[in-house]
Amino acid sequence: MNIRRIKYYLKIGVKLYWIRFLVITGLLTLAISLIFLIVSGLKAWNESESYLRQSQMAVFPLQIYMQIVMGFIFALIYTTLWYWMLFKKGGGFTQVVKKAVGGKDLGITWSDVIGMDEAKQEALEIVKLIKDRAELQRIGGKILRGLLMLGPPGCGKTYLAKAIATEAGLPFISMSGSEFVEMFVGVGAGRVRSLFTKARMLAELEGGCIIFIDEIDAVGASRSVDTGFGGQTEHNTSVNQLLVEMDGWKEKDLNIVIIGATNAPMSFLDRALLRPGRFDRKIYVDKPNLEDRQKLLAYYLKKIKYDEQDVKIDRLARITVGSSPADVANLVREAALIAVRNKSVLVTMKDIDEARERITLGIKRRIKLRKEERLQTAYHEAGHAIVTYLLIPTQDVFKITITPRGHTGGVTWTPETEEIFIRDQKQLLGKIKTYLGSYVAEKIQFGITTVGVDTDFAESLYIAHSMAWRWGMGKSGIIGNYEQLDSYLWSSRGMLISEEVKRRLDEDVQDIMQTCLKEVTLLLESEKILLDRLATELVVKEELNFDEIEAIFKECGKLRPVQS
Repeated sequence: MNIRRIKYYLKIGVKLYWIRFLVITGLLTLAISLIFLIVSGLKAWNESESYLRQSQMAVFPLQIYMQIVMGFIFALIYTTLWYWMLFKKGGGFTQVVKKAVGGKDLGITWSDVIGMDEAKQEALEIVKLIKDRAELQRIGGKILRGLLMLGPPGCGKTYLAKAIATEAGLPFISMSGSEFVEMFVGVGAGRVRSLFTKARMLAELEGGCIIFIDEIDAVGASRSVDTGFGGQTEHNTSVNQLLVEMDGWKEKDLNIVIIGATNAPMSFLDRALLRPGRFDRKIYVDKPNLEDRQKLLAYYLKKIKYDEQDVKIDRLARITVGSSPADVANLVREAALIAVRNKSVLVTMKDIDEARERITLGIKRRIKLRKEERLQTAYHEAGHAIVTYLLIPTQDVFKITITPRGHTGGVTWTPETEEIFIRDQKQLLGKIKTYLGSYVAEKIQFGITTVGVDTDFAESLYIAHSMAWRWGMGKSGIIGNYEQLDSYLWSSRGMLISEEVKRRLDEDVQDIMQTCLKEVTLLLESEKILLDRLATELVVKEELNFDEIEAIFKECGKLRPVQS
């Protein structure tokens, strides 16, 4: 290594770790000065008269004590001033104090990232490009500047970013988008500059750097005109600076990759961020499928002691449809806590089922319902259960309870039996019928209804409204996403939707609701014996599990329809 290279590394090192250099230099100076004073003092001591030595020895303890006290006071004042100057003074607002972590220190490998095979494959390609730039440059290509990870929360976006850094073996700087947001205009942009300055120096020193910005929608949302309070101006300047910094890498072609993660839709981000040359690659990290859930359950169950004969991973994977990796981890943790509370040696399937109920349905509330309220709640939940069991083959009636949980007086738990990515008109109508089952059951039995149908009406009406206004499923035959069009309210030519079209769309909504209501009413009136039987059993037992529900339906001669 030549002298020029050594000077270069020293220069970069001083820029990155100037505080450490300052402290070390100060300590060395202090040590040398102390040694010089001690040597000089000993020489003077040997050359002085005996009576002077005795007088010095008399005041020596007091001098030592005073020096210690003064040194402590000086250190306290000095530290306070530096802290105020670095972190409280205006200059500290724009500084990024995040410490870069070495990729190897993260310790998260590909084997720790369970499932998401497609996302891992895309990420692996980026790792190869980071590690082997020569092959890419040989054919004239350029490294990807940015990777954007999209998807629901808890699906492993942050985990995947750390695995990329570990596999690449590069410094890893992690920040949240909200850390760039401040009340003062220009602070966010300053923090962006500080972050990328640090990343560039690390890239020159270590051969590359990975920047991870979680919840990037907080700093990268679409720019718009300020309404007069300065907040939007601050956001706009932060986005502008981020765009400039991502383009600025081209000057030296540094081996820097920025990884952004967000739960928001891609349309929420500024379009300039998404263009080629910035976030070149987009990866969608979705919820795990059946096979991935089996791997996740096996991975997390290995960390606890469980009854392998009782806990069937394949069955557990089938009944956790729609769960994210974070949900699966939380389920196993909660089951372990319940097992400890019950003083069990091993986690059993009963503990896991109780954990699922606790997470999904909420904690049981100690509320004593009146006899009339218990009966009303029983018929309410029985209506949900019968409609779901007989009309919705893609959902299981897993549990019914009239014990107050969370904010509800009772719950009918109907998890999906399999993943559904695209719902059709038949499935949407089925959801509406399920919600209306409670209203119809109360009406048939008591002639009146309760306020318990509030949420059911809200959910069913929203689906019916979307069918007519957004998806062209109304009886009138009007097609188009009128809900989105209506959100603009006015255009340069006046209102975008006429009152006549709105009236016809609203009629379509009520037509959907009334059609579903008639079908549910006919069903529950014809199944009045089953309705009474289920409600009576609920009043007696308060809770019915899957096997008990199946037994009651079979007793009444009812079988589930075959899924088409």
